Amino acid sequence: AIVEHRAVAEAAAVSAPHAIKGESIHVFVVLNNGYELTAELEMDIKRRARDKIGALAEPDVIRAVSGLPKTKSGKVMRRILNKITRHDCELGDTSTMADETILDELFTISGIKS
Repeated sequence: AIVEHRAVAEAAAVSAPHAIKGESIHVFVVLNNGYELTAELEMDIKRRARDKIGALAEPDVIRAVSGLPKTKSGKVMRRILNKITRHDCELGDTSTMADETILDELFTISGIKS
């Protein structure tokens, strides 16, 4: 539902621990050219997920990134995003990652010192 939004080129959703809910939804989005993640756009993306899938699918956090961590064959490495949302710097084997430079950006926007 989120990638159907006109502003979103790519997206990946992962869970993160939440003190009350147990788990929360964090979405990393790559925006199309000409868009930036404003509060209004964030609410619009959340509303779209809620309307298309339901209230349980509404993301708690949306983070705009320049790219998603992918393998050399183009698959999104969700385990990396899961580790990032848990503030875990121990990413394990990243040898299959196509572009490791994306990690610095992910650490920075998540407030993690690499």
